[in-house]
Formats: sequence, C-alpha cells, structure tokens
Amino acid sequence: METLVTVAYIALCVALFSLAIFIHELGHFLVAVKLGLKVEAFSIGFGPALWKKKWRGVEYRISAIPLGGYVSIPDVDPEGTKAIEGASSDCEPAAARERIPAWKELLVAVAGPMMNVVLAVFIAVLLSLVPGVKFGELPAKIGNVIEDGAAAKGGMLAGDVVKSVGGRDVRTWTEMQTEVQIAGGRETEFTVERGGELKTLKITPARHEATGAWFIMALSVTNSTGAVSWMPDRNPLRQLAWDAGSIFRVLKGLVTPKEAKATSQAIGGPVMIAEGLYRQVRRDIWDGIGFLRFLNVNLAILNLLPIPVLDGGLILFSLFALVFRRRVPDCVVKYLSLAFMAVLMGLMGLLVIRDSYRSYRIHTYQPETVNVQTNSNTGAESR
Repeated sequence: METLVTVAYIALCVALFSLAIFIHELGHFLVAVKLGLKVEAFSIGFGPALWKKKWRGVEYRISAIPLGGYVSIPDVDPEGTKAIEGASSDCEPAAARERIPAWKELLVAVAGPMMNVVLAVFIAVLLSLVPGVKFGELPAKIGNVIEDGAAAKGGMLAGDVVKSVGGRDVRTWTEMQTEVQIAGGRETEFTVERGGELKTLKITPARHEATGAWFIMALSVTNSTGAVSWMPDRNPLRQLAWDAGSIFRVLKGLVTPKEAKATSQAIGGPVMIAEGLYRQVRRDIWDGIGFLRFLNVNLAILNLLPIPVLDGGLILFSLFALVFRRRVPDCVVKYLSLAFMAVLMGLMGLLVIRDSYRSYRIHTYQPETVNVQTNSNTGAESR
C-alpha cells in the first residue's frame, strides 16, 4: 500500500512540475496564434521526441530531456529554435527571407514568463483564501546553541537575536540561513541583539559532509506557526515578494566574487527541486502548492535573463532590432544559441550528478548530529 501511495505522490509532483512548464509554453503558443503566426511544434522537454501527435498543423511532443520545453515558431528566432531542436541550418541571411516585426517577437518571448507570473499570482491568491493553510515567519532568534559548534565558538548564546550576517540585515531565520550559505566557510560577522545591546561576533560556518550545507550549529526558537519558509504571509503580495527576493539574492551572490563559490555550491538543480517538491507535497499538499508558486516565480525570472536560448535572449535580440533597425545576423544567433545550449546542458548535467551524489550521501549516511543540523537549516523548531 505504501508503494502505491509513494507512486501517487510522485505522479502528483510530476504533474505539478509539468504544469509550470506547460503554462510557460502555453503563453508563447497563445500569443503566437493570436498574432497570426505559424506554430510548428509544442514540446514539453528538449531533444528527441518520446511521443508526438500532429493536430491542426501543430506537432505536440513529449521530449526526452525534461528540463523545460519550447514552442517552434518559424517566424520567431528561427535559428535559435533549430539549435534547440538539433536541426541543421544554412544560416540564411535575414534579408533573404521575410521577417515579422520585432515587436511581435518581443510579445511572444515575454508571454512565457508572464504566464508563470500569472499562475504564481493565482496560487498566491488561492493560498490566501484557504483557512487551513499555515503562514508565518520564524524570527532570527537563537533557541539553543550546540556545544563546541561554530556558533558556540564564536560566542553566540541562546536568546540572541541575529540582526545582520556579513553586513546584510536579516529579519527572519530563513534570511539568516541564506546569508550563512552564501558566506560559506569564510569567517563572518554576526551582529546580534543581547539584553538590549548590539554585539558583533565572528563565526566561521562549518560544512556538513553529508548534506554539503553550511551550519553555525544553532537551533531556532520553537516554530509555533508550523509554516515553511516560502509561506511567509497570507498576503499574496508578500508571498510573491519573498519569492522574487530569494532568487534575486542568489543571483547577486553568483555574480559577487567573494560569494560566488559558496553560492554555486548551495544552489540545487532538477534533482533537488524534485526532492523538495516531493517532501512538501507529502508533508502538506498546501505546502507543495506554495512550493509550486515559488517555482513559477523563479522560472519567470530565470527565463528573463538575457541569455541566448532563454526567452531573455530573444527579448534582447528583439530590442536590438527595435532600437537599431537591423537584425542580429542569423548565424550569430545560431552559434550563440548552440554555445549557450551546450553550457546550460553541461551545467544541468553537473547539477544532476552533484545533487544525486548529495542525495545518496544523505540517505546512506546520517550520523546523530545531522537531525539537529537539518532543523537549523530548515527553520524547524528546536527539540
């Protein structure tokens, strides 16, 4: 029976993740059709098609690499689409064929991320209307300090309220955790409030060999709300602001030299996302739905990055055409798309391998202290 329940939860997670991809591609599809553009294919996933069916001139596909999807629109980014599909191209000059107005390309490109935002807004409003959903933020207050841990060695005491980490203000336990992960193994200044006075402590986070995460070995106060970190407030706007703020903080860490290494080690790929979604769906279906909201905001922001192959790349090329009244040469688009596709697929592959190995370590080796440290990293109540 337990096996059937597990399979059912996995199927639900696949459906939820697929919904985020589907709604994104549906945005491109609907706007393209509304503008009268020809659509050749609608694919969930990249690479060779595992299943396909043609209906009303459009080939619908489920492809082999489930890390996204695409809509093939010949008049919009033809060379980029061919690069994604793996088709060859002669790089026909833009002047040799008719091109649609750049503003139409821009609208089609923006439509995908905007549909993710629409779904995220819908979920945030839905969650706000359901009485039983748990919301609340855990304060950055220390409930207990583990003996001989990094926090204890730095002079941290139970009852301290963390005000800043590495010079960045924090209000909640989750914000403190994020700064700890970005600080990595560097000695970091923690400003704490103790007895009405501010004190500065120097603490060097320690990395756990199984999880790979950084810890200061301190527990939070009791989580009386029972809410997870991405359910900060019943107000939909605050939910969405938390989602966007989280991804922007990570992106900033990735481009900040002293933070880049630790930040890159802390981020997860498809395996970690899938595990996180599965855990939350099994814990509470509404927590899983909240995670889907968080995922949609992340997908929208990441797809708007100005990188060829992503929607942000097409937006950049369209804006170039609108501003300078000339197109980026098709061969340039093609080779940039191929290059960045290779980079992105390589990074995804590395993340899958790293996350799989990390998951293996966690499931095969969990010493007694891991449970305590995991509570610290997730904002769970201290016990």
